Amino acid sequence: MIPTVAPHIHLLSNGSYSVMITDAGSGYSRWRDLAITRWRADPTCDADGAVIFLRDVVTGDVWSVGAQPIETSSDDYAITGSEDRVEIVRRHASIISRLEVIVAPDDDVELRRVTVTNTGAVTREIELTSYAEVVLGPPAADAAHPAFSKLMVRTECIPARGTLLAERRARSPDESWPWMGHMIDVEGETAGALEWETDRARFLGRGRTIRTAVSVRDGRRLSGTVGSVLDPVVSLRRRVRIPSGARALVTFSTLVAPTRDAVLALTASYGDADAFERTAERARVRATANLRSLGIESDEPQLFQRLAGALLYSDRTVRAPEDVLVRQTGGQEVLWSLGISGDRPIALLVNDGDAKADAVRLLLRAHEYWRTKGLAADLVIVSDAATYDAQALEALREITTEPVTPMAAPGRPAPKGDTFFLRAEQVSAQQRDVLAAAARIVVSGKGTVAEQVVRAPFAAIVPAPAPPPMPSTATHADDPSPPVALQFFNGTGGFSPDGRAYVTTLEAGQRTPAPWINVIANETFGCLVSESGSGYTWSG
Repeated sequence: MIPTVAPHIHLLSNGSYSVMITDAGSGYSRWRDLAITRWRADPTCDADGAVIFLRDVVTGDVWSVGAQPIETSSDDYAITGSEDRVEIVRRHASIISRLEVIVAPDDDVELRRVTVTNTGAVTREIELTSYAEVVLGPPAADAAHPAFSKLMVRTECIPARGTLLAERRARSPDESWPWMGHMIDVEGETAGALEWETDRARFLGRGRTIRTAVSVRDGRRLSGTVGSVLDPVVSLRRRVRIPSGARALVTFSTLVAPTRDAVLALTASYGDADAFERTAERARVRATANLRSLGIESDEPQLFQRLAGALLYSDRTVRAPEDVLVRQTGGQEVLWSLGISGDRPIALLVNDGDAKADAVRLLLRAHEYWRTKGLAADLVIVSDAATYDAQALEALREITTEPVTPMAAPGRPAPKGDTFFLRAEQVSAQQRDVLAAAARIVVSGKGTVAEQVVRAPFAAIVPAPAPPPMPSTATHADDPSPPVALQFFNGTGGFSPDGRAYVTTLEAGQRTPAPWINVIANETFGCLVSESGSGYTWSG
């Protein structure tokens, strides 16, 4: 997989439940305006979202169905996206995994089916483990106070149904949050019992990341922890035995409903072997009808998805020129003076020359397409009156107010996103610069939108050469004694002989039982350093 400036994305939605998947296999799941799983727009790592790990029980090899979070350069990897599904195919040694992701058109259900094929000459035992961090709340609130957000989630397991449940506890009688279910279904020969985990700390292990999780890398059994955990996740595991030339199908489903009983009803509807195929056919029919109702041409969805990726990841190749970004002065309050909140991603069309109504209509279709895919964005059209007569300006205004009604089930409000029509002579130079700098997509009325996007290519990132390995400084003595005599040494650390410092000594792979930090500060400035080398600096 070739890294790019910004991730390619694929959007799936039924108008209420939405899924975004990048080419690396990361992404988010959202229900209306709530985040179901945790995700941050990080084009560098791009490893957040729902993950499915595979582990060979005999060899200990570990990989993921997507390129992230565990990527190996020797694997064959391909991803394809269409209106109704996303498919990721990956070959690791003699195992081929095929992930298919769909969203049910009539229920708030996301299905991820993994087909594992053994092309080798011997029987293989493969563990499949799902993992996703639970939010069940507004994305902005979770980003602002993640630790507090995590405290309010409670989990439980129903082993007979292969299902984990999660709910966000209400803080007042006026609050009402949906329930989430995470379910597994297996077609093939299984080995061992169902395992589950809802405690992120237990899943990852001390000092580990999602790439080095102890529950996956070291093959540690999932603990079965449920309840009011401090850092909630949903993780299910089954082991399948696959003879040579055979395959196994494992489906992980995420279900959302207003009540616990409603989620359990969905598990009954989607818990059989034929559920995926039934749902996939309905999703295909609904996707075709939706495009037809929006009047979208067959070649336009790919362009709209490309632009959606720029809205989410702020792709610099389709933003304003560097000189605009440098000279703009002012903050979000400048956008407020134009009636624009600035809280949502902005797509900006500047008609300052040979502008064409076709570009306006195209972006309006893109805007409505994003709404049907659960992506809320603001479309701003700035028109230069010098290039239009009054009749032409009125025609553009009418275009921006033409209703476009997508095919969607009743009672499912589309995400909010507004369209703004501004006359250039009413926008000051400062306002125009701030608007252009804030916009994640900037196109002009000159030429087609597709031509401008093509002229801003998805440039490949040339990876830097790997640094030479650092020489090991760890000691491997059988005796855990420190290099110098420490007072009150406890096997991990102790006070220096003069009592002025506390010294921690760790063998290779050893961690302190809990995070240990040292604070260095004066009245206004300081830093914090942990035993693992992490920390931060503050002022004031």
